[in-house]
Amino acid sequence: MVALDVTAAPASTRMGGRMRLVLLVLLVAQFMLAVDFSILNVALPVIGEGLGFSLAHLQWIATAFALAAAGFTLLFGRVADILGRRRIFLGGMAVLGLSSLVGGLATGPEMLMAARVAQGLATAAVTPAGLSLLTSSFPEGPLRDKALGLNGALMSAGFTTGAVLGGVLTDLLSWRWAFFINVPVALAVLLVAPAVLRESRPEVRPRLDVPGAVTVTGGLLALVYGLTAAGERGWTDPVPLTALGAGAVLLTAFRFVEKRAVSPLVPLRVLRRRTVVWGNLAGLVAFATETSLVFLMTLYLQDVLGFSPLAAGLSFGVLGAGTVAGGVLAPRFIGRRGARTALVAGGLLQAAATLALYALGDDRSGLWLLLAATFLGGVGNMLAIVGFMVTATSGLPDSEQGMATGLATMTQQIGITMGTPIMSAVVVTSATVLDGIGLAVLVNAAIVLAGAVLAGFFLRRA
Repeated sequence: MVALDVTAAPASTRMGGRMRLVLLVLLVAQFMLAVDFSILNVALPVIGEGLGFSLAHLQWIATAFALAAAGFTLLFGRVADILGRRRIFLGGMAVLGLSSLVGGLATGPEMLMAARVAQGLATAAVTPAGLSLLTSSFPEGPLRDKALGLNGALMSAGFTTGAVLGGVLTDLLSWRWAFFINVPVALAVLLVAPAVLRESRPEVRPRLDVPGAVTVTGGLLALVYGLTAAGERGWTDPVPLTALGAGAVLLTAFRFVEKRAVSPLVPLRVLRRRTVVWGNLAGLVAFATETSLVFLMTLYLQDVLGFSPLAAGLSFGVLGAGTVAGGVLAPRFIGRRGARTALVAGGLLQAAATLALYALGDDRSGLWLLLAATFLGGVGNMLAIVGFMVTATSGLPDSEQGMATGLATMTQQIGITMGTPIMSAVVVTSATVLDGIGLAVLVNAAIVLAGAVLAGFFLRRA
């Protein structure tokens, strides 16, 4: 395995100069990707008017990105293991910068959709490659925990920053700058990264498991499409039900394919590891519940309290501060108590903070409660996310880190995709928006609590 030289730091808790540069480059790239997830949300109506999207097709601007990003992330994670993580990382960043330029210059729906698909594919390549470069560059223990904590904090802060930045750029300049802003960042990473990052790939290149790649990619595409369509059409509509069924069949077939593969995309011994299975399930819960809670609170701020989209976005700055605080706290907490305890404690804190939001009323006097609860929930959520990343990638050799981070990234993408449709379906079951939000908050808190309890129970012997 050709890897980064991390022997320069004699103390296990200190980073050398090169390690800091590696971390800086990778964190900038991951922060940029996180911003890209949410930066267009506020701008969607303006984009629709400017390029002629119908209201019914507007959500495909986000869906096209999510499909590509979630569907191909596991495949690209394994390809990075085989061809070289640095090569895939740099290639993905180049595609991301170019597709962002095309998106900003789009003159019609077709051109914009092509750019969004390319952005999603680039994200599917850069995210697992960058994370595997990070986990293979820092030895397992305090250094890796610290790096993953900072990565998680900036990733969550990026989601919040994207929502705010999208509103500011759209109001002051144009929606096109939500695309253009990626170009100089991608260029800067491409200029600096080759001098900082060293290639990381196996000495003997294994063969790519093509049947496994086809079944898992097809299954993930069908699953993400089904979840997205369910949020648009409803959970009883035949289209999302068919897509979800196809996804289940293909993912089941993937498991059987892997049993017979000479060089499997994901070895079954990895899928049997408690840390991989329950770490990823805990991560799925963390991402699905917190991103959907942002949707619920956005609905509350705008439809119940009458906030503008920009004001609602700025209100989540407190949540962003909570996630940054959680990311800074997580490595120390994990060093003292362990990743399993971080998963459980973070989930319990997030569940309690979410439950407190049930007390919100139809006036602005409870705004302090929303701000306090989202801050504490952000701390708990980030504690759980860093615990999930450490758990899901620990105990595996460097040669499989691309696969492990590909699994973790897939978990993240699916969690982000599935949370909002589920909570949206809960909201519409009530007579009023406020009652629906209250019921969804209770369901959200219950899911977080169940995830924390199950992770604590099944990981106790891992």
